[in-house]
Amino acid sequence: MAYSHPILEVLFLCSVSLIWAMIFYQMLFTYFGYMYHQRSLKEQKVLNHADISHLPPVSILIPAHNEELVIKKTLKSLLSLDYPSDRLEIIVINDGSTDNTPDIVNEISIQDNRVRLLNIQDKDTATGKPHALNFGLKEAKHNLIAVYDADNNPEPDSLKYLVLTLCNDKKLVSAFGKFRTINKHRNLLTSFINLETLSFQFIVQAGRCFLSRIAILPGTNFVIYKDIVVQAGGWDENALTEDTELSIRLYEKGHEIKFVPYAVTWEEEPEMWGAWLRQRTRWVRGNFYVLRKYLIPSFKFKKISITIELIYLFLLYYLFLGSILLSHLIFVTSSLGFIAVLSPGPYILVWICAFILFIVEITLAISYEGEATPRNIGVIVIMYFTYCQAWIVLVFRALYQEYIQKGKVKWEKTRRFG
Repeated sequence: MAYSHPILEVLFLCSVSLIWAMIFYQMLFTYFGYMYHQRSLKEQKVLNHADISHLPPVSILIPAHNEELVIKKTLKSLLSLDYPSDRLEIIVINDGSTDNTPDIVNEISIQDNRVRLLNIQDKDTATGKPHALNFGLKEAKHNLIAVYDADNNPEPDSLKYLVLTLCNDKKLVSAFGKFRTINKHRNLLTSFINLETLSFQFIVQAGRCFLSRIAILPGTNFVIYKDIVVQAGGWDENALTEDTELSIRLYEKGHEIKFVPYAVTWEEEPEMWGAWLRQRTRWVRGNFYVLRKYLIPSFKFKKISITIELIYLFLLYYLFLGSILLSHLIFVTSSLGFIAVLSPGPYILVWICAFILFIVEITLAISYEGEATPRNIGVIVIMYFTYCQAWIVLVFRALYQEYIQKGKVKWEKTRRFG
């Protein structure tokens, strides 16, 4: 006879309720993301006719550690930007590279004096991206800073759109664009990542930007004022997600950031599961750090939407994770006849509805880029049963490293594939 208990019933109903609360939250953001996308199309048309001859000078910072496979293409893309050429300074911050990265940069700098190689001293090398950015910030000549990762290939008008957006709104201290997956057709994993990143940006980033003017900086393709970063204390070198941490600090000080989805850069994503797992574990641990640092203090912030975002992050990594695991466990054990859920309800229908909503939301988000193809819709279906479940594994890995191993937090660079 299958086992049953009132506590089991309560836990099951609580887990289903929380899962659907998160699904409803995502549905709202999908709608607001669509509205933001429509608004952005109108903004882009206006900026296409803007005069760029008076744009301010920009110092572009590129942290680089063993980037020989990608750095040359990145620099060529940056040197081809549709931006007044005499107002660009490109600083490659060599953070202890042991490959040919500095030689490649030096070779290009000889051909174009807008490129400059900055070597971090030996005792400080390979300490991570935040340290490299702080190092480069001191050497930047201009007050307007742009940051690109070493594997990025920005589209020619990307920087122009970001700077115009920033200059046209005095409330803003930073603006960032969209990142696309340059190797999206490499294998199934990169196809998953392409769909994930597009849907995240057009649902979460765009949705919260429309709803509450909240936008969290990514690690690349953004512009920000140097004096604002200096006043804020620079990038936090203990943060594994220095972009998220800086965003919260800027909002704490009353500043604003904007997402500009038509300012596009193309970047390389992990092509092997091991590289993906290490990268995403670093991101999750970085978010744990942000939660520890800001969740409680955020209740005193003037902008309550930041507190809501941090609460959502807490629910996602702790309660939502637990609800998903409990739901999976009850589903499997009840299917095998070990336990019985006696509370009446159309649970199979509820699961089917969640599955359909998942497909619809992502399909809508990727349709903005013309990627709602039959193949990609098929990949979304596979993604639900594989890639999304792998999220559970990586969060557990991050929790184990954070609370069991309790080792020193180390910034780990994502492997490049060229």
